Amino acid sequence: MTTHNCQVWAIYMVLAVSLSREQEMKQTCPSCDTTEICNCSSMGLDFIPPGLTAKTTVLNLAHNRIKHIQAQDLWQAVNLRALLLQSNKISSIDEDSFRSLGKLELLDLSNNSLAHLSPGWFGHLFSLQHLHLQGNSYRDLGQSSLFSNLRNLSSLHLGNPGFSTIRQGNFEGIVLLDRLWIDGGNLSQYEAGSLELIRKINHMIINIRNISIVSAIVRDLLHSVAWLEVRKIDLDELAETQLLRVMSECFANKISFKESLIADATVPEIVSIIADMPKLEEIELIDCRFLGTGRWKMQIHVNQSQTIKVMTIEKLSIEQFYLFTDLQDVQGLLSFLTKITVQNTKVFLVPCRLSQHLRSLEYLDLSSNLLGDQSLEHSACQGGWPLLQTLNLSQNSLSDLEMTGKSLSHLRHLILLDISQNNFGDIPDVCKWPKTLKYLNLSRTQILKVTTCIPPTLEVLDVSANNLKEFGLQLPFLKELYLTRNQLKTLPDAAPIPNLVAMSVRRNKLNSFSKEELESFTHMELLDAGDNNFICSCEFLSFIHHQAGLAQVLVGWPDKYVCDSPLAVRGAQVGAVHLSLMECHRSLVVSLICILLFVVILSLVAVGYKYHAVWYLRMTWAWLQAKRKPRRAPPKDLCYDAFVSYSENDSDWVENIMVPELEQACPPFRLCLHKRDFVPGKWIVDNIIDSIEKSHKTLFVLSEHFVQSEWCKYELDFSHFRLFDENNDAAILILLEPIQSQAIPKRFCKLRKIMNSKTYLEWPLEEEQQAIFWFNLKTALKF
Repeated sequence: MTTHNCQVWAIYMVLAVSLSREQEMKQTCPSCDTTEICNCSSMGLDFIPPGLTAKTTVLNLAHNRIKHIQAQDLWQAVNLRALLLQSNKISSIDEDSFRSLGKLELLDLSNNSLAHLSPGWFGHLFSLQHLHLQGNSYRDLGQSSLFSNLRNLSSLHLGNPGFSTIRQGNFEGIVLLDRLWIDGGNLSQYEAGSLELIRKINHMIINIRNISIVSAIVRDLLHSVAWLEVRKIDLDELAETQLLRVMSECFANKISFKESLIADATVPEIVSIIADMPKLEEIELIDCRFLGTGRWKMQIHVNQSQTIKVMTIEKLSIEQFYLFTDLQDVQGLLSFLTKITVQNTKVFLVPCRLSQHLRSLEYLDLSSNLLGDQSLEHSACQGGWPLLQTLNLSQNSLSDLEMTGKSLSHLRHLILLDISQNNFGDIPDVCKWPKTLKYLNLSRTQILKVTTCIPPTLEVLDVSANNLKEFGLQLPFLKELYLTRNQLKTLPDAAPIPNLVAMSVRRNKLNSFSKEELESFTHMELLDAGDNNFICSCEFLSFIHHQAGLAQVLVGWPDKYVCDSPLAVRGAQVGAVHLSLMECHRSLVVSLICILLFVVILSLVAVGYKYHAVWYLRMTWAWLQAKRKPRRAPPKDLCYDAFVSYSENDSDWVENIMVPELEQACPPFRLCLHKRDFVPGKWIVDNIIDSIEKSHKTLFVLSEHFVQSEWCKYELDFSHFRLFDENNDAAILILLEPIQSQAIPKRFCKLRKIMNSKTYLEWPLEEEQQAIFWFNLKTALKF
């Protein structure tokens, strides 16, 4: 190799390592960093992610693309309890891959590509309890035991479509199993005694088509299996069915057939085998098919087995069910049954004679069938089901509640009746029922109103999903009431149901409930009122927050109790909502605000009255009006030489002395007097302002009466702004009698200022000085 080739090879190796490390960094499981449970399922991983530590207890790697498990992958996960590796592409596992997992309890390797299984994988799994190996590609379990060291193994599931061979020794070391499930649809070789070493299997599931192989397995399990379940087996040929005769010696107490085929020709043999099983108590047929009409080709001869007590038939497909006979040939086998379940099997009638033979029956489930009112009357005939305590007729074709009650009224031991999911509609007021009836389920029966047809003996009543708007029945013994999915707006009245212990009103139209309503149910222990549209009013919230022990009574609290309104808290949990004082006591707050506002206004009025605020407001308005007019009227608009403002108490002096003196002078003066010259009907304010504006001067006859007179006050109020703001000599003050400036009200501040700063005319009492007074006054009026 040349030097150049060596360099290229070295560069390639470095790049490969780098890419491998980069891919490893990308394929980590982020949930494993901080938690003990690592969920790495469906992440497209190609190998077990690195970084696992002793803290990891559960590792879920299902539904990835892992192909190989290396010895060092799980070396650090020493405390792992569960390892889920199902639905990958695992085809190989190193021998020591699980060596450090001594505490592992669950290992799931199902649905992978393992072509062989190695004992070395399980050699150190001393704590393993559950092992799933089904759905791989191995054809056998090897030559020796895979499970010899698994002393704590409880459940084992193995097999696949290609699984063909089970050998002696494959299960060596297993003594007790809770469940053993063998999927071997194509299993062709089973060595006798392979399962004989297992002393007890509580539940054995056999999914094997070959009846002879099934027979051989059952032979090894005659005394060890408690519940034998056979799946996907065809029992339509008598010769092959007879191979299962070995079952008659099996000590199992329960036998199940699932997804199997049964025919008329094989029924006698199957019944005979079952009847001979010495400890059989329960028979189960699930998802099976039946070919025939019940006309057996040979008479069924069975000893009346007194051990069989329970029979369950679910989803039994009978193509010609409408031609099926009355089953009188198996009546002897059914007479000791105490519990029968026949669900979803198109049963439209139980023959009266068969019902009468069910003398020990205590439990009967005929749900999801085709029973109608007439067929029920025939099925529950006189003498039929004499000891019946529980009857389930839900999801049938019943439509007459009165007839249903009458058909069952002779059942003297009936306690529980489920007739839900039928279509009764309107129900009458009077019905006849068994006197012992305590539990009645009428949910989803389309009843619009509950009436006294409901028996008063009930302790439990379920009327859920019926669109009921009210409930007011008198049921004195009722302890449990279920009203889920109705249209109730309030809780039912407690008086007719005084002994109620539990009630469900979930998913109704309940807006709230009060302390009084809840306390009226004196024996209430549980109330399910979740999923309603609660109005979170202040009263409701106050009750919720302050009611002690409410959380122990309300089922689903607090998650299922959510506010629908007010809009601000919609979607919030009721227990977490706290409304403000304004929201809770709006009327009180508004009243307090109104009272406070009234007090404030009253205070302002009092203060305004004391400090003459009204006067100032009126003067301001007058001033604003005056401001909008011209400051001085044109000379042609001056009609008077002077406007006279005086007190009514001084009218004698004004009218008898001053007016004649001035108006009879030469030349005469034109005076404006309010008594004489104001325009009648015109607002007083406008008269005063117009008179002042049309006068050359304004005479104020001042006296004690003037400053105390309301009339003079108003005249001066509505004139002094314009007079004094113009800073002219239009005002002439006549002091009729001495007045101290302090006696003038404070609101006449301009007047006080003028009296303190300007000369005014004072009326003299001496006659010799009066001529000078008139001369000075006339001179002032002229200029």
